[in-house]
Amino acid sequence: MSAEMLYRTLGRTKEKVSIVGVGGYHIGSQRVSDEESLKIVRTAIDKGINFLDNSWDYNDGLSETRMGKALRGGYREKVFLMTKIDGRDKKTAEKQIDESISRLDTNIDLLQFHEIIRSSDADRIFESGGALEAALDARTEGKIRYIGFTGHKSPDVHLRMLRMGFDQGFTFDAVQMPLNVMDAHYNSFERKVLPVLLKHGIGVLGMKPLGDRNILDSGFVTAQECLRYSMSLPVSVVITGIDSMSILEQALSAVRDFSPMTDAERSKLLAKTEKAARTGNYEPYKTGTAFDSTTQNPSWMG
Repeated sequence: MSAEMLYRTLGRTKEKVSIVGVGGYHIGSQRVSDEESLKIVRTAIDKGINFLDNSWDYNDGLSETRMGKALRGGYREKVFLMTKIDGRDKKTAEKQIDESISRLDTNIDLLQFHEIIRSSDADRIFESGGALEAALDARTEGKIRYIGFTGHKSPDVHLRMLRMGFDQGFTFDAVQMPLNVMDAHYNSFERKVLPVLLKHGIGVLGMKPLGDRNILDSGFVTAQECLRYSMSLPVSVVITGIDSMSILEQALSAVRDFSPMTDAERSKLLAKTEKAARTGNYEPYKTGTAFDSTTQNPSWMG
């Protein structure tokens, strides 16, 4: 761990994770070369960031492959590695877990079910022969350590996934969701889901602090305000997309300058964004399907 970084506890796992994490999607972007991706990941780790995000479906697997290469040479031991799978049935999930491990060239700390955006996703994952069975087997075999889920669409879908787990005596270790200045006003994960996670000691993974730049495009807030707002919430980590060294520095700067928002500062910022946020225009991942990779590729779910 680095004195330059702030760390928080990942729920009841007691794992210490950096307050910001590297989003895996951008690491595999065509805009980023193999060399640049390696430099971004290793520099982030050298600066104390130890939470790495990825997914089986990011850039046809290139994001995981690049991250796996960056973790060689002693870097794997310094990080908490998370990736996600889309499989909803046991067979598909097993295949994707093994493919992710092969690309990353290492076992996984946190495996998450990706894009829980439909009510039916919970049914499929928890049913007999569902993906949860594959995750539990993988945990028993030492391929993964913890189990969570992600989603960007609806807090009600998140709550249903959590309830189904509770009903079966299963509690997720972590949950990932959008937490930002716009979310607070529209179909809010912060208001509906966050309290449940805190009550049950579930690690809180905040994502889309900038709303994939949509929030910045609104012109109402700066990147530093967005990051500070999200980091001021009771989250374990804020995952942000990083596709250049300058964007990495933006995240590191937000940590160096961080002080939790006061109630007055928070109220002022929320008042500034309230009108723009009402319709969800700056959170298109909630209101449309452009961000729904499993809707566009249903075969990924099995």
